[in-house]
Amino acid sequence: MPEIQPAVVRREEQLYAFIRGSVRMDSFEAIADRLPELVGWLADHEVAFADAPFFRFNTVDMQGESVVEAGVPVVSAPEPEGDIGIAMLPAGRYATHTHVGHPDQLFGVITELRAWAEREGLEWDMTYVDGVEHWACRLESYKTDPRQEPDMSKWEIELAFRLAD
Repeated sequence: MPEIQPAVVRREEQLYAFIRGSVRMDSFEAIADRLPELVGWLADHEVAFADAPFFRFNTVDMQGESVVEAGVPVVSAPEPEGDIGIAMLPAGRYATHTHVGHPDQLFGVITELRAWAEREGLEWDMTYVDGVEHWACRLESYKTDPRQEPDMSKWEIELAFRLAD
């Protein structure tokens, strides 16, 4: 894997719609498969997207259940309904990196991103509680529309992990 070239960027607050679930990493499709449902609901309610769909990792537990949101940044707030909620992504400094390739490669890319941050002396806005990571904001944004590019090895995926203030 080639060395990654992350950047630190400032991001503003961002309104988004989401569906939240608790999933094991080996059954991630349980939340991933809900993203088309959310996209369809937003289209039915004529809500404009502000950016690409994403997965927000609120907690990460590689051995157990992680709390993950399938989300879409939106221009305006629709009325929440059923499993669909509305919230704000927090402003702040984020370590970012755009990966081009299959999502299966993200584990290695994330490992590299974390090693880079450690070398740079950067701290994540994340705490450990009973061995589980609790993130202020950790995103995987899917910049490639799979309807336009079905070859997952060509997908563009932006990682954005919030840094501690």
